[in-house]
Amino acid sequence: MKSATKKTTAKKTAAGKIAAKKAPKETSRKTSSVSKAVSRKALAKAKPAAAKNPPLKPPSKTPAKKTARKEKAAAASKEKDSSLEAIKKCWKALDDKKAENLRVLDVSGRSPITNYFIIATANSEPHMKALSGEVAKTLRDLGVKSVSRMQYVRGSGWDIVDAFDFMVHVFLPEQREAYSLESLWKDADEVDLQDA
Repeated sequence: MKSATKKTTAKKTAAGKIAAKKAPKETSRKTSSVSKAVSRKALAKAKPAAAKNPPLKPPSKTPAKKTARKEKAAAASKEKDSSLEAIKKCWKALDDKKAENLRVLDVSGRSPITNYFIIATANSEPHMKALSGEVAKTLRDLGVKSVSRMQYVRGSGWDIVDAFDFMVHVFLPEQREAYSLESLWKDADEVDLQDA
């Protein structure tokens, strides 16, 4: 008999456990449906208030950041303008000394060492040295410190004056054709200084 009682007790206990598991779910379902109804009513009341007072948009850029960017752009523009003024003066000095085939290339963003190239052709070695000397003198007069004036190597046919923001390349005709900087930097924009 004891074994039959144990079986019935075990069945009752199992049935009680199942009932206990189902009971909280039903009450939680009732609670959740009540809370949903309350939250729907709250949303319905909140919608007209939200329509009256639309949410504020966060500022996209703070005034300090805008000002800093404008100042940086203005400084870059001023630096570029001062470089172009020095380039114009050097171009004029080269033109006055009868340099041939003058070109100015804007290599900014393409070259890691400079922003502009001035390329000129001299008709002889003494003429080439005179052109480079005139550019160096013009830079001194403008107060522009040149990084260096490459020591001309006799017979090289190429002289360079490096003014950091721009470089002046003076060639003899044969070397200009051989080195062909214009085709090497063919993606560079040409700056027109004919009217300067």
